[in-house]
Amino acid sequence: MKQRIILPSVLAGLFLMGCQPDTGMSSEQATSSPATSESTTAPVTFDWFKYSTPTDRPEIPAGEFANPVLPGFYPDPSITKKGEYYYLTTSSFSYTPGLPVLRSKNLTDWTLLGYALTRPEQMDFDGARISRGIFAPTIRYHDGVFYIITTSVDNGGNFIITATDPAGEWSDPIWLPEVGGIDPDIFFDDDGRVYITHNEAPPGESLYDGHRAIWMWEYDPASKKVLPDSRKLLVNGGVDLSKEPIWIEAPHIYKINDWYYLSCAEGGTGPQHSQVVFRTRSLDKPFVPYENNPILTQRDLTYPRPNPVDTAGHADFIQTDAGEWWAVFLGTRPYGNNLYNTGRDTFLLPVEWRNEWPHILPPKTPISPTTKRPAGTQKQAGTDFYDWSDSFDSNELSPRWQFLRNFERDWLSVKDGKLGMSPQDNPLNSKETVSYVGSHQSGKAFAVSTELTISADSSATAGLAAFQSADYNYFLGVRENNGQYQVFVEQVVDGEVSTVAKQPLDTPLGEPITLKVHGEGAVIEFAVMQNGNWQAVGQPQDATWLSTQKAGGFVGTTIGLHARK
Repeated sequence: MKQRIILPSVLAGLFLMGCQPDTGMSSEQATSSPATSESTTAPVTFDWFKYSTPTDRPEIPAGEFANPVLPGFYPDPSITKKGEYYYLTTSSFSYTPGLPVLRSKNLTDWTLLGYALTRPEQMDFDGARISRGIFAPTIRYHDGVFYIITTSVDNGGNFIITATDPAGEWSDPIWLPEVGGIDPDIFFDDDGRVYITHNEAPPGESLYDGHRAIWMWEYDPASKKVLPDSRKLLVNGGVDLSKEPIWIEAPHIYKINDWYYLSCAEGGTGPQHSQVVFRTRSLDKPFVPYENNPILTQRDLTYPRPNPVDTAGHADFIQTDAGEWWAVFLGTRPYGNNLYNTGRDTFLLPVEWRNEWPHILPPKTPISPTTKRPAGTQKQAGTDFYDWSDSFDSNELSPRWQFLRNFERDWLSVKDGKLGMSPQDNPLNSKETVSYVGSHQSGKAFAVSTELTISADSSATAGLAAFQSADYNYFLGVRENNGQYQVFVEQVVDGEVSTVAKQPLDTPLGEPITLKVHGEGAVIEFAVMQNGNWQAVGQPQDATWLSTQKAGGFVGTTIGLHARK
């Protein structure tokens, strides 16, 4: 049975924070998702969009940086380096464009360059659930070429794409039909040989639920195929099979001081998540697990605790020019002990070497909100993931925006300082083409507003959405009612659509109308601007339906613009 809570307006007055009408330009206008600028006037136009984070911003002492470095639904990070720049990508599931590509000079401040999957010739997610699609990439730079190897779940399996410029364009996929499972890694040995490792089913019958294995293939870049009969078992089950470890995955191989290290996630991507490590002197010999595994976890901590981080793991290592080693990894920032709507973030911590083994955190050590900066670095300009706005003054769409499942954009335009939509038939709970553009919720608190206009001769519906999946979302919309706007709040829980509030407005159709959504942890509320004042639309609603724990899947919430017929 569907549950619903009606909360008192504990956020009263917070509507006055953060999301006043604003036509300020976003600092980023580089395009990564095509949008036509030649369309005629659309039935629905959005004049501006503003996103802000009124809380969740820690004070940062001099010489330190704040975690996460990529807040809000940037999971499974992988990192590489070329020259003075670091490059990073993460899982993107069935959002398009997919595989975000970010760049940094200091490991802590990242700029969103664009995406590696930008066109339908590369990938097809039609009809996919939003938590399927692209899982757990690895990015590497070798001999003038960038490589991303990853998995398209339900739509082709494991593949490689390449580019000489990480800002794009990236190649069409090189499919690897022999390589099963998920979470592939590509490793370039110093003897010229190349290896692919990945998670897949164990040899023989699974001994228990969550029993997986790490396998390795040799790969031939010339033929773009794995070598026949090169498949080899590296890890069966995890660190100690007798203890029935679950979900060994996300392998990465490194060669450091004549040791080959295999670093993997173990324990599943929830609260038992951890990072473990193995090593060997030769890839022809077995990998030996470290006796002090795991080298990173938060599962040995209890609630409540201040500034909690949970589910830490799925790490990738990088060495700086100063000789330091650092790890990027995923984690979550829960509220109410174990709920989070933001998905899994990217964190950064130093790697310490002891007796030629890597360590990230000692046991029972919480991840701090701030950490000492990498040696020789200072804060630099980068993408602001917490506060940004878009006035649509460019004829190209900002890379902050992503779409659901497909790459076709014929229903969208960016022209004359407005984002226009020709609404599609499908509502947010459809798995077909939906006219929706969203950006990641970056903190448990957020405030977002927009000004939109529905043309006087249109029967369209449009507004702001908080979207976790087709089965779990909220929509603050307006539609025609006797020549004027009617505002309403729609809730989708377990695929069931309910209108939880609606009211007529005195603004005529064809005139601009301003909407706002504000969230604070477990609470989400909605407002419309009338006569210069914010007017609440219905009661505050239960935002925990947007949490991973209730909605399921692997994604975080996106906040964005939606229209439909």
